[in-house]
Amino acid sequence: MGTRPDAVTVIGAGTIGLGWITLFAAHGLSVTVNSRRPDARRVVEEGLRIFAPTLPGGGRDPEELLAGLRFEPDVARAVAGADVVQENAPEDPALKRELFGVVARSAPPGALLLSSTSTLVPDDFGAEVPDQGRLVVGHPFNPPHVVPLVEVVGGTRTTPEAIEETIAFYRSVGKVPIALRRPVPRFVANRLQTALLQESIHLVREGVVTMEELDSVVVNSIGLRWATVGPFQAFHLGGGEGGLRRWLGHLGRGLEASWRELGRPELTEETIELLSSEAERVYGTGNYPKLSTERDIRQNAILEALARIENGNNGQLNGVAPAGGHRGAAAEHG
Repeated sequence: MGTRPDAVTVIGAGTIGLGWITLFAAHGLSVTVNSRRPDARRVVEEGLRIFAPTLPGGGRDPEELLAGLRFEPDVARAVAGADVVQENAPEDPALKRELFGVVARSAPPGALLLSSTSTLVPDDFGAEVPDQGRLVVGHPFNPPHVVPLVEVVGGTRTTPEAIEETIAFYRSVGKVPIALRRPVPRFVANRLQTALLQESIHLVREGVVTMEELDSVVVNSIGLRWATVGPFQAFHLGGGEGGLRRWLGHLGRGLEASWRELGRPELTEETIELLSSEAERVYGTGNYPKLSTERDIRQNAILEALARIENGNNGQLNGVAPAGGHRGAAAEHG
């Protein structure tokens, strides 16, 4: 695939699928939507109304994007002319195996077969795919139309060329693809997020802080820090002139003890009810569009500010890019 793919089929119109549809359509790709839902067009239309106005780089007219979409409920017909297939079906290995069997038999021989799965690797659902060399995980971080990261994960039969083409494709639509050097369950970003969530649940359940207070702690400390530098660079800077070596040798000596102090909450019915009720009290119900828009506006503001610094518009960094990546960053892959 020497040039950027033009025809993309998105399978599934859930939250992640809607984000991909919005992003791909905004980048001028020919997008076919495959969904078994009889009201798929209405669902996509509603999703575009939420996501299109908050696309990075400036909002787009939802009606304009909708007009360029093609809807095809039959999987085989939907992928028949696709250069790229982005699948967003439920996390069910058997379902995905059957689905990708149909996709592989119906898509053109050179098409990239990509899955948004957050828990599976290509070997888990590629048994029905004759040419597993083009089967790749492209796991976005929600919301995919705003957050730059895509984790690219190959299987034992995925070719290096397919990984390279996948990285090039995601870069072409403004993403920052990171290829994992070896697959691990739930990949990297979700493992990090889950570790923080575990301790967050523990602290709220133990009454140390409320849910609202914990969110405020993160947003006003480590969240702000991590928007500009990753954990390793943060602690490297925390060591002063001696860097991470000094920090680990002195301040970091209590790390193992602090790890043992972390909570290990169980998701009992009582805990689930506590967290769910608290979330509904703090954030309300029935206001998903409003909260999503507010989130995207804030995230875009951060991305735009970092881009201005990187591009030298304010001269603060003398042309040095902020750590942590950006929409034009080179992908790291093995």
